[in-house]
Amino acid sequence: KHPRAQQLGPCRDLEQAGPQHPSIHPACPSSALLCPLPQILNRYDIALIQEVRDSHLTAVGKLLDRLNQDDPNTYHFVVSEPLGRNNYKERYLFVFRPDQVSLLDSYQYNDGCEPCGNDTFSREPAIVKFSSPFTQVKEFAIVPLHAAPSDALAEIDSLYDVYLDVQQKWDMEDIMLMGDFNAGCSYVTSSQWPSIRLRRNPAFWWLIPDIADTTVKSTHCAYDRIVVAGTLLQEAVVPDSAVPFDFQAAYGLNDQTAEAISDHYPVEVTLM
Repeated sequence: KHPRAQQLGPCRDLEQAGPQHPSIHPACPSSALLCPLPQILNRYDIALIQEVRDSHLTAVGKLLDRLNQDDPNTYHFVVSEPLGRNNYKERYLFVFRPDQVSLLDSYQYNDGCEPCGNDTFSREPAIVKFSSPFTQVKEFAIVPLHAAPSDALAEIDSLYDVYLDVQQKWDMEDIMLMGDFNAGCSYVTSSQWPSIRLRRNPAFWWLIPDIADTTVKSTHCAYDRIVVAGTLLQEAVVPDSAVPFDFQAAYGLNDQTAEAISDHYPVEVTLM
């Protein structure tokens, strides 16, 4: 079975179900247990969930209970500290199948002094390193980012510095950067792409194209991206496997239910 990496946008209401691949954000009618979120996550061996606003990890615990209802070791998780420049905080949450991948290490990127006003990211990446005996690339890192829409251009460009930091810290080349970069429509325009180091450097493969639509609503924007660097990781990517997953069509959901789960489609990729 090939590990697959996925990014999922906000699941609004998961936090309300607990007294968040995201507070987890409030979203399904009356109970997050009604959400198809566990069904979506079960597709993946590694999943990144963003916009988790669950200060006590109560909703995260309930989500893991659902994912592990048949076997307590189906999924494990690693979660960042609450991140943000003000009272609004989010976490990065990774859930993963321990029979497919092993968590080797993790660290919080230091992007400067928030109280001093010289930090780079609204929510600085919390980087994780995995290994798998089932893929051509045996070890790889994942760098998550939920970019602030108003600062998307600068934050995406600064991912290059994060990449260099991971390279130096772990002495590795095989690095995947993924998340809601807000990398499209009015937040990053076609004329701005050449100024982004992560984009103009051919060492980075952008697997989700600019013409993709990763939004559930009527907008057509490629906000969510997967970028891979490193020869072994790039060679492990199954051709044409990197796509948005339209869970609304897959599960026959109406607009209201789909938007309650997330206003973004997950983007996914398969490694061989």
